[in-house]
Amino acid sequence: MPSSRPDSTDSPKPSAMPSGERGEAPLAAASRAPQLSWRTNAWLLVATVASTSLTWLEQEAPTRSGLAHALQYTGALMTILLAHEFGHYIAARIHKVDASLPYFIPMPFISPFGTMGAVIRMRSVIPTRRALLDIGAAGPLAGLVFAIPLYAWGVAHSRIVALDSTDGIQFGEPILARVIEHFFAPPVPEGMDILLSPVAFAAWVGMFVTMINLLPIGQLDGGHVAYSLFGPRQNAIARWVHRSMLAFFFVGLASLAAHDVRAGFGLWRIGRHVYNSLFWFTLFEVLAVLGTFASPARQGGAPDDRPSLDNRTRVFATIGLALLALSLIHISEPTRQA
Repeated sequence: MPSSRPDSTDSPKPSAMPSGERGEAPLAAASRAPQLSWRTNAWLLVATVASTSLTWLEQEAPTRSGLAHALQYTGALMTILLAHEFGHYIAARIHKVDASLPYFIPMPFISPFGTMGAVIRMRSVIPTRRALLDIGAAGPLAGLVFAIPLYAWGVAHSRIVALDSTDGIQFGEPILARVIEHFFAPPVPEGMDILLSPVAFAAWVGMFVTMINLLPIGQLDGGHVAYSLFGPRQNAIARWVHRSMLAFFFVGLASLAAHDVRAGFGLWRIGRHVYNSLFWFTLFEVLAVLGTFASPARQGGAPDDRPSLDNRTRVFATIGLALLALSLIHISEPTRQA
């Protein structure tokens, strides 16, 4: 996801200003030669590879088979994330916007996936809303180009197991995943379920990350696309969507605890429920922290607030974003992780 700075502690919007002093002239900043530092990016990439592998091995013994599965999961997931971030990077270069290489975010033990994705920093002005639309949308589309075939291959090589034969983690299933399974998954008899292969689970994570990225919050891709379409009006929506992540944490935790109480388990599993709900609290905090590292917005705070998209582009972009979001919305029936 491109990195940006919120206009308040919880209301982000895209940044149009390069990093540096607040008063630096945009033209002077844009005239600097692009900087392509890579050492920090490389170390974070290595740390994220280690983090995702360790996260897999938390659930499977570090045998030869477990290590092979961890490498398959990490390889597939990093392929999707790299495609996503380089989609942003290449689109930025096409629009002559100075962008950094991706900064991956390792997150062992807290994130159930071992990472919180990555960000790139825009070090020069994003000149128009059309450029912002292209840069914001390029990441999710590039990631899905790899996630869809990887999920198709992975689910075709997944096992069918009895519903109670594994302690794997259960997650909701995207509509897009259900469509792919219809064509590629083996038949699932009554009382059985799909035990996703490491590659399929990595692709599922890629689709889940894409869904999260489509939320209309400034640091996320959906926020950049929404701002390019609707301008400053999007900031009010972003403020409430960002706060809702905190609400998801508390509501999710309360619903899990209430389910246990009704089932007669009491609160002895509250620690597990906090862990399972922690993703939303972590995402809320990460988005706020990322904003503090992003560059300050230009006076007025927008990448060329004058409309630069014709109505036809707005309509097709809005419909496309809505269809993409709907295809990734999770439905209630769970799938299982190997």
